[in-house]
Amino acid sequence: MALKLYVDRMSQPSRAVIIFCKLNGIDFEEVRINLSKREQLSPEFKEINPMKQVPAIMDGRFKLSESHAILKYLACAFPGIADHWYPADLYKRAKVDSVLDWHHSNLRPGAAAYVFSTVLAPSFGLTLNPQAAAEAEKVLLTSLAKIESVWLQKKGQFLLGSGQPSIADLSLVCELMQLEVLDEKDCERIIGPYKRVLKWIDDTKNAMQPHFQEVHVILFKAKERFHKQRSAVGSSLPQSSRKPDLHSKM
Repeated sequence: MALKLYVDRMSQPSRAVIIFCKLNGIDFEEVRINLSKREQLSPEFKEINPMKQVPAIMDGRFKLSESHAILKYLACAFPGIADHWYPADLYKRAKVDSVLDWHHSNLRPGAAAYVFSTVLAPSFGLTLNPQAAAEAEKVLLTSLAKIESVWLQKKGQFLLGSGQPSIADLSLVCELMQLEVLDEKDCERIIGPYKRVLKWIDDTKNAMQPHFQEVHVILFKAKERFHKQRSAVGSSLPQSSRKPDLHSKM
């Protein structure tokens, strides 16, 4: 029985799991769970994951949720997976685990909440929330600074000074890719100052092509859609209500 992935490609951790399978030649059946239609709340999906979240997998009769647990399982359960993804060496593996644990209590709440509060909320029938966005931005900026100064080291292209990507690189970069749907100036304001982070993102994307690009197509289409919506709103405003375009004389 083929591995089943229950995913929504607009979900950052879902994309990480799909990319990992594609990169490592793991055959799978992709079962789409449309979050914007609340399909994760259906009784059928509750049988797969009682937590009602994506991603989840079913490998034969074995069911598993939580993206980091899934990535670790896939790296260990399927033959021929290169060691750099989730090293057999206990010390190296523990370091990868430390990044993954940090991710879900720092970067994820910051990045996911900021994008949701500033862009995605209306797609789920909710209003934008500037107050929640401001709080999430503080967490996001602190997290980016930690990646820049702690997790990225002087040697090595990837996290923890590694010369090859791990599941931690994959998971964190998929998280940060969600910033693509932001207004371009807002995205540049947030991530632009972190030059090492930007280079690491590019290095990780390049190491995972062509699958990284293909799996993110849905996000790029969403980016275009949100850009058109913002442009339409801006063009419909009366001239007097538009903010003046101020140019520095420096």
